[in-house]
Amino acid sequence: MDPSDETPSYCPAPAAPAGRVPGPPYADCLECGKPTEYGVATPGVVLCPVCEWQDAQRTACSG
Repeated sequence: MDPSDETPSYCPAPAAPAGRVPGPPYADCLECGKPTEYGVATPGVVLCPVCEWQDAQRTACSG
């Protein structure tokens, strides 16, 4: 099979993660309010490592 004959993927490439801004000061988690590993100027939703992991578990099983 010629590589040029391959059909494109049905799933789009994952979005690039927002740029991580170093801290301190560190942003508070939007779920639980604990400090995160992200600086306060980091764009987008910032979660602490525990909430990030739990969110990944929820979205991984959402089908």
